[in-house]
Amino acid sequence: MPYLIGLDIGTTNAKAIAVSAQGRLLASESASYPIASPQPGYAEQDADVVAAACLEVLKKAARPGRQLAGIALSAAMHGVLAVDAAGGALSRCIIWADNRSSGYASQLKSSPVGASIYRHTGTPLHSMSPLCKIAWLRDHEAELFKRAHKFVSIKEYLIFHLTGEWAIDYSLASATGLFGHAALHWHAEALDFAGLRPERLSAPVSPYHVFRKWRPGVAETLGIAADTPVVTGASDGCLANLGELATAPGEAVITIGTSAALRVSQKVALPDGQGRIFNYLLAEGWYVSGGASNNGGSALQWFCEDFMKIPFAEVARLAQLAPPGAGGLLFLPWLQGERAPIWNEAARGVFLGISAQHRQAHFCRAVLEGVVFNLCQIGKIVGELGVGIQRIYANGGFTKMPVWVQIMADVSGVDVLVRESGDSAAFGAVLLGMKALGILPDFEAARPFLKTKQLYIPDAERHEVYKACLRNYEKAAARLAPLF
Repeated sequence: MPYLIGLDIGTTNAKAIAVSAQGRLLASESASYPIASPQPGYAEQDADVVAAACLEVLKKAARPGRQLAGIALSAAMHGVLAVDAAGGALSRCIIWADNRSSGYASQLKSSPVGASIYRHTGTPLHSMSPLCKIAWLRDHEAELFKRAHKFVSIKEYLIFHLTGEWAIDYSLASATGLFGHAALHWHAEALDFAGLRPERLSAPVSPYHVFRKWRPGVAETLGIAADTPVVTGASDGCLANLGELATAPGEAVITIGTSAALRVSQKVALPDGQGRIFNYLLAEGWYVSGGASNNGGSALQWFCEDFMKIPFAEVARLAQLAPPGAGGLLFLPWLQGERAPIWNEAARGVFLGISAQHRQAHFCRAVLEGVVFNLCQIGKIVGELGVGIQRIYANGGFTKMPVWVQIMADVSGVDVLVRESGDSAAFGAVLLGMKALGILPDFEAARPFLKTKQLYIPDAERHEVYKACLRNYEKAAARLAPLF
């Protein structure tokens, strides 16, 4: 019986899942890798360590005795590394959390060129974008910039080491700040800003593109057939939406893992004159739009490990002892600077409104609420652009903390669904692979694969309380963000 493997190359770990053609999970494997921060504001990874982790989980996920129909790929966005003509890494991969290029983002924000680049590429003008990172390398690592054959993401690096070909899918290309999503090619203005020729980037391809040749010996090392198809796949954010089959108008996906994001799907980009959201092209006629926050589970991790020195479970228990709104205590979770909705790398976290009556429980609840308030601000922007959110699909590590998901329902005022499968990006890669290989006629045919684990219904009374809290949060954010 055939099966597929979906590989998700995340920020801190690689995960591979094996799924039968009938949608049954057969195996799930993961391997972690570190993030290096050699200087403040830097965030890098060793590409060979990440690639080795990917090969490890692929090998473990393979099911001997079953027919492997194909492997489909997902990966985190905004990373970039320099490679030589042989495909060897010349640098570490600079990941999304790195903000060394913030000056270039500021330069773009204040220029007509930047506005044009955002309009054509859909990538917000921020240090997360490879556009700004490559410009920084050009000016600060001139010898490296000169030596580099190409600048690629970690997924492109892996694809090359599997197949010998350089290619980037539309959604990852859309997240670079260099790709014209309407024209489906590298955008001239962005290339000029970065000082690049298009041949120094990979060829953009459809996420359904299939590689059918492997580099000698690689497939054998993994214990799979040398003619196993490799489907290009897409970015983790886009595939997290696909993995939930959140494709109808009004359906949003909220992911809270290390970072956090709110995303909606539609047939066209959502133009925003203020450049507050991303518009990433998953496939022709299919956009995923929304905003990503630097501070999701990472904010809770800091709070647990460094501030309170208590386990996650204790935070969840204490948070339930405090009232909605945490007794007026607000937390602005900008610990690592912020992307959406304020796009300010210099922003820092704030506890606001502390009184002598506040106890541990209030702080615990305020942290959970602050992350949710920040995401709901993104949802409000999406609503202003014409996409009202009527249902939320939740995924990521925060779904293991029911009180946090209930806060999401109560603040947003809409139902929040959690699926049985917690690996939405990897599962989305599997679904995309099934369609690319003709196993699925369309994605609707996969709907029976998805089972709802938990439905969180908003409490009307708590929602009214949170309406006032959210207004206070928005006022505080508007007044405090410019101070950084």
